[in-house]
Parts: sequence; C-alpha cells; structure tokens
Amino acid sequence: MRRRPASHPGAGPDYVCFAAQDWWYHNQAHSDFQLMRSVARERKVLVVNSIGMRMPRPGVSTHVTRRLARKLRSVARLVRRPLPDLPGFHVVSPLPLPFYGSERARRWGALAVRAQVRATMWWLGMRDPVVVVTVPTAWDVVRPMRRSSLVFNRSDRHSAFPEADTRSIAALENQLLQNADHVLYVSRALMQEEEPHTGPRRHFLDHGVDVGHFRRRPHEEWPADIRDVPGPRIGFYGALDDFVVDFDLLERLAAELPEASLVLIGDANHPMGRFDRYPNVHWLGPRPYESIPAYGSAFDVAVMPWQDNTWIAHANPIKLKEYLALGLPVVSTDFAELADYRDRVRVAHTPDDFVAAVRRTLADGGPSTPEARRRSVLGCSWDSRASTLIERAEVPTRI
Repeated sequence: MRRRPASHPGAGPDYVCFAAQDWWYHNQAHSDFQLMRSVARERKVLVVNSIGMRMPRPGVSTHVTRRLARKLRSVARLVRRPLPDLPGFHVVSPLPLPFYGSERARRWGALAVRAQVRATMWWLGMRDPVVVVTVPTAWDVVRPMRRSSLVFNRSDRHSAFPEADTRSIAALENQLLQNADHVLYVSRALMQEEEPHTGPRRHFLDHGVDVGHFRRRPHEEWPADIRDVPGPRIGFYGALDDFVVDFDLLERLAAELPEASLVLIGDANHPMGRFDRYPNVHWLGPRPYESIPAYGSAFDVAVMPWQDNTWIAHANPIKLKEYLALGLPVVSTDFAELADYRDRVRVAHTPDDFVAAVRRTLADGGPSTPEARRRSVLGCSWDSRASTLIERAEVPTRI
C-alpha cells in the first residue's frame, strides 16, 4: 500500500491514536492523552480508547466484573468531545473482542474494531490520518488502514505486563517495530535494545509534564482529608498496582517511620488491608486529576517505591516530572531513566537504603531546592513533546 505524505502545508493531517488507556476511567495524565490534547491544538484528533491486551479472567485478572462493567459503560458513550476548549479532540470506545491468543479470534476482533473506527473517522471527516499506536494489539487493526504515516509510541514494553499473553503481545510489538514509519521512545534503555529493529526510524521523545497544572498550592487550597493527616507526610499518588509498586517496601516505611504519615492516593489492585495495623498509613483512594497537585503539595517527601522487574527497567514514570514540577523532594528505587536526575532525586538500591533516604530527606528537605527542582522540568511541557511528535510524524514517509 502506498502511503501518502501529509497534505498541503498549513493544514496538516488528522491524527488517530490507539491509546493504551481508557479516557473515561483511567488517569487522564497518561502520555497518550497528554500528547493528543496538545496535538489537538493544531490538528483534528481521534483518541481510540484501549482495546486491551487480554480478556479479564477470574483467577488471573483482578476485579474482573468491575473491569468488564466499566468497559461496557465506556463503549456506551460512543463518540464524544470531552474538552470544550478543544473542539478538535474526540474520543471513541470501540467494543473490543480481546482474544489475542488465537490468530483467528484476533483477525475477527481486529475487523470489528476497524469497522467501528472507520465509521467514526467517516463521521468526523477524517482521511489518511497519522496513526499513532501505543497498545500493540492495535497492529491488526491498523495494518490495512489508509494513513499518511504510522507512529509506534513505544511508551512501555507491553509484553512484560503480567496479564498479557507474552508471546502474542511480543509478536505484535515486533510487527509494529518493523512496519512503523517512526518509533518514539520514552526509555533510552529500551530504545538501545531495539535499535537493530528500528535503526534511523527511532527517536527519543521522553515524557512531558503539565507544568501549569503541577504547581505548588498554598495550604488553604489543600483538600480537607489530607490537611487532617498529621505531618510529616510521606506521599505517593498513582495506580497502586502490585506489578509495579513494592508494597513490602511501603510497609517497611510505615513500620520503621511511625512518627511520619504515609499517604497513598490511587486505585489499588492489591489488598490494602495489610496496612490496617499501621495507624500512620492513610489510603485515601483515587482522586480526580484536577485535584492531584493540591494533594501533592501537602507531601513532605514524595516516593517512587518500584518493583525490580522488566516492566520498571524500561519505564519512565510521568510521576517523576510531576513531583519535581511541584518542587517536591523525591526518593526512588533505581531504574534506568533516573540517570539524568540523580542530582535532585535520592536513589536507593536496597530497602534499608530506601528507608534511610526517606528519613534523611524528612530531616534536610532533600537535594537541591523546591525552586530549582521545578525549574529543572519547565522545559519538558507536553506541548514541546507534541511538537516533536508532529515534526517526526509529518515528514515524508517511506514508500
């Protein structure tokens, strides 16, 4: 299939993004949404909510009924323009058939999703878009689609996701690596590993941060529930998933620093009852994206207690730049993308080191200053990342 370059100068192509999350129930701070919101300032955008990587199954997946129900509610929303100030930003939730372990089922599932996406594109007047793929299961959907270019947003190694069919997802990732016109990375380690597959088509994009949103809020703007938590406060916000968060390490913090409050904000797939015996642990549950900076402003130390696994080894948590934009001192377990942040983040290699680093940071406020920490990420806006994406995606593509 001949792929045409972008249309006449000044207009630019439309964008269709197959996201790895769902706009209606996942954190809207995810990179797919942030990038596409910025792209929508200049282009018409359709975000296709995640079509998943595996059908949730009892005994394998967590919260199966809840997950199926929320996906059906998402599908029922059809096509929406959720942001009044961005009329070119659209979201659709196709009904997926996520049986990716079977080639025949994958084929039928891709056909069904593609028909729904094409119908939406027709309704929106979109032709030959730039197609941005984050979730690898979208490859079967986009393969025969007309497009001006195909961008693989390599934000994670999805085949390392615990619930994924590793062999099937890895095969889809490889197809995208081979066929994408551009492969954008947020992990230098992953980019280096995959260089033999991508060559000059690779580019390090990095994650961004909404620097206007993530600014420190005064005490009177802090939500009442966190103002009621006694200080000092050791804080974490985000998904409390047991394949990324080290809950044993969190429990060590609670046990060894009883004079401090451990504040956890986010949805959890891990039994949180293990913390019931610690009066200094405060799990507040999920909170809206709009209120997260006010909660984070109440932290005395922000932590990133990650598991030591393949997923984290190739990750670049957006949370890091958000914490720094808030001016917070950060203590983290080690991972590759911290290499450029060691002057302002305390990195721990063992549980003992982690507890000691948090204790030290509570005492001295951490390396650097709040103002310097914020300044260090002011150049990392999502608008700048989106500009790089547009620049890469709209160069003439290979035939």
